Amino acid sequence: MPHTIVTNTCEGVADCVDACPVACIHEGPGKNVKGTDWYWIDFATCIDCGICLQVCPVEGAIVPEERPDLQETP
Repeated sequence: MPHTIVTNTCEGVADCVDACPVACIHEGPGKNVKGTDWYWIDFATCIDCGICLQVCPVEGAIVPEERPDLQETP
């Protein structure tokens, strides 16, 4: 099951982008409610490796399940 980036918790650090082995993490348009850039995970491409969870410095920004209700997807 793919992981989810919680749009309104993400702070746009983007450590996950370079760490992802399948390049399934993309920048979202605009800013989130915190006023920061945000990223989203393409559920169809995610291989559930968990690397994004390990490298993200923002607690709670990524959850280990597919939660489209928490992640805005352009």
